Amino acid sequence: MQNTVFFKKNLPHILFYILLLPLVAGLTGAGICFAQTPASFADLAEEVAHSVVNISTTQAIQERQTMPWPRSQGPFEEFFEKFFGDIPQQKRRTRALGSGFIIDKEGHIFTNNHVVAKASEINVRLQNGEEYKATIVGRDPKTDLALIKIEADGDLPPPAQLGDSTSIRVGDWTLAVGNPFGLGHTVTAGIIGAKSRIIGAGPYDDFLQTDAAINPGNSGGPLFNKDGKVIGISTAIVAEGQGIGFAIPVNIAKNLLPQLKQGKVTRGFLGISIQDLTPELAESFGLKHEEGVLIAQVMDDTPAEKAGLKPGDVITSVNGNAVETAHDLSARIAGMKPDTKVDMKVLRDGEEMTISAELGTMPGTDVSEDGGDQQPSDRQKQKWGLSVQDITPEISQQLKLKFDEGVIIMQVQPGSPADNAGLQQGDIIREVERKEISNMREFLNTMQKLDDRERLLLQIQRNDRIFYVVLQSS
Repeated sequence: MQNTVFFKKNLPHILFYILLLPLVAGLTGAGICFAQTPASFADLAEEVAHSVVNISTTQAIQERQTMPWPRSQGPFEEFFEKFFGDIPQQKRRTRALGSGFIIDKEGHIFTNNHVVAKASEINVRLQNGEEYKATIVGRDPKTDLALIKIEADGDLPPPAQLGDSTSIRVGDWTLAVGNPFGLGHTVTAGIIGAKSRIIGAGPYDDFLQTDAAINPGNSGGPLFNKDGKVIGISTAIVAEGQGIGFAIPVNIAKNLLPQLKQGKVTRGFLGISIQDLTPELAESFGLKHEEGVLIAQVMDDTPAEKAGLKPGDVITSVNGNAVETAHDLSARIAGMKPDTKVDMKVLRDGEEMTISAELGTMPGTDVSEDGGDQQPSDRQKQKWGLSVQDITPEISQQLKLKFDEGVIIMQVQPGSPADNAGLQQGDIIREVERKEISNMREFLNTMQKLDDRERLLLQIQRNDRIFYVVLQSS
């Protein structure tokens, strides 16, 4: 009798659980399992932590001592020095912290370019407490990657295993290991929140987004998958956000590794200015779909011009792979080696054709054989500590410049006169000693005439601000 009363009283609850059983069984059969959350990351953390290193850097900065009156920064600086004398400089040493991870038995370590770019001294500390001096093997500011190397007295810890970042899926577990705020080895866990994020950090943005806690000092540290393989390199955070960090996909690092080991990175170059198609542009060019990338400009004497590409052409595929956005095309071409042959499907006036081109070398700091991308001599680089190049349409587009006259600073050597004057990568040199500069050729000719100068007056444009600086040869 009591059993009957209990059954009647709880009949609604019993029916609910009976109806719920098929749903749970269906979800399990479909591969959805709620027990996949790891009970602990301890085993994984112990397995991978040995390959992670703490990086501390030192940079010597020369700065002028404080003055009781405002300091002129431009053509009047000579006036102040003539009447009040030159102001002595004092050296100040600044320190920065970051992370990295060992990738081979030779002592090569991946980290971020911004961790070591201006360092005069790099120290690497292993998990076991051993410390080593490191040297820079190769850097690539455009992807914020750097390769450094230590010479170990004994055996190094087993290197990290590099995984495949293309196979990672949104929602997969990740483990970030690094040196946040100088606290030492710290492990945080999270999931992949998104892929192929563009955050405006550089021309080849393609970040993994994760909610694994990433903080200052984590830069350059690895992001592991659940199998203990590196799938990303922690790089950036959204300061005002929570649980939003970004990592460079490890496949980008793997592709650049051979070039970084040689000390420099060269990229393929086509010589076009491009933009995404909008419905209005597609209609104006008589296109039925918004597929492909529109060529806005073809630069003179470039692989694109030699191949016959024209403004108004729409590139729909490269080597058989569809092109979706201008960013996609730029990254794909830059990811190829110079002298690589590419076959492009092109729409011109509604007709499809195939155009082949042999990629050149993206203008940078190297001297080209034909002199088209000339650079200052080694003596000039050593004397002033800067490397420059022409402002190409691609650079102008990427940096959203409103002009294309002058030369752009690509690299500033730490501790050099250019560095001491506060010049930065991306600054535009508009004048040299009050002479307007339109391109590299004018810059080189002017610099050669001023070869014996110990002081150099430059007009600089940085974003929307124009100012003068004086470089003082040491």
